[in-house]
Amino acid sequence: MKRIALIAHDHKKAEMIAWAFENKEILARHELSGTGTTAKLVSKETGLKVHPYLSGPLGGDQQIGAAIAEGRIDVCVFFWDPLESQPHDPDVKALLRIAAVYDIPIATTKTGAEYLIHSPLLED
Repeated sequence: MKRIALIAHDHKKAEMIAWAFENKEILARHELSGTGTTAKLVSKETGLKVHPYLSGPLGGDQQIGAAIAEGRIDVCVFFWDPLESQPHDPDVKALLRIAAVYDIPIATTKTGAEYLIHSPLLED
């Protein structure tokens, strides 16, 4: 069982929900968490249990970064919007940096998430 964080910027939330629904059977075998609104929407729309952190702009990205540093998150799926300026951009960059520092896999696109979720390494 892996501990997977789910994060999606506003314009990517529908894509995250659709992806989670398509991969519901796989995701159900893992411990899920996510930033506030994303966690609540994914849980509501898919029936999956997703532990909510704070909303990203209110510190959720930082909470997930701290969980990565503490070894409490193994994989991160972060559908970020590269075309939209985010008020919490420094937090987003810090989260991406901490994932790299702790060498955890992070997918920032649906295709990347597909590769991650369907990898045999996910079950190791």
